[in-house]
Amino acid sequence: MMEGDESMSERRSCAVMTASCRSEAADPAVSRRGFIAGIATAGVFTGVVSLAPGVTLISVADAKPVEEAASAKQRWGILIDATKCDSGCSVCVDACRQEQGWEGHGRPTSDPQWIRKVNINDSSTGRKFSLPVMCQHCASPPCVDVCPTGASFKRADGIVLVDRHICIGCRFCMMACPYKARSFVHEETEDQRSHMPRGKGCVEACTLCVHRIDADRLPACVEQCGAKGSGAMLFGDLNNPGSDIAKRVAVYATTQIRTDLGVKPGIYYQGI
Repeated sequence: MMEGDESMSERRSCAVMTASCRSEAADPAVSRRGFIAGIATAGVFTGVVSLAPGVTLISVADAKPVEEAASAKQRWGILIDATKCDSGCSVCVDACRQEQGWEGHGRPTSDPQWIRKVNINDSSTGRKFSLPVMCQHCASPPCVDVCPTGASFKRADGIVLVDRHICIGCRFCMMACPYKARSFVHEETEDQRSHMPRGKGCVEACTLCVHRIDADRLPACVEQCGAKGSGAMLFGDLNNPGSDIAKRVAVYATTQIRTDLGVKPGIYYQGI
């Protein structure tokens, strides 16, 4: 084979590998798994095992092999009970900041805010309550629709992410997001986490702690809310009717923010 043919063959091989890494279970030919697919391990939570009447044991399955892609069999989501959420509590925000390595610079309008606390005051009734707002991990995410490079993408299991390798910082996704859930990195970043590289000039948002989910762990905000907060957050597989979150959504009155938009968020709220 001639040298030119070898170069062409190598380029074709690289192109095939890149396309494979960005495949998704729903449509392997056109979907965008992005950089996470090559390094993440998809996890499955198996729910509750009954030991005896009234006695249960939480059982967590082993993580899938690293080469196995995320599956549409799962639809990861969070249920937040606003009746338990204290307006003065910032445990979920602090946990996210520590886990992902983002910090503010004293500029609330432009600082990173992967998750933020919002205090609501209903002027008609006088009722006040507080709730955390983050990326809603929509089934039909507007940020993905407007992204010109494919940097914004949705995994088969519903987690919406940003591939920083191809994000050009146009911020179309920030304008399209109805939840003001995305941030732009204006400064050089330091002390980055190995699982979450951050870079100046890129857009970022809540990843639902995908690195934890793929290792059969809870998102940091949910974990710390249960350990140090009021236990207002419940994480699980919305597609599994036997999961605690699916049972709660089926039995209790819950809502999603801006359901009128038809984007079908994966974050549910109770008591708002």
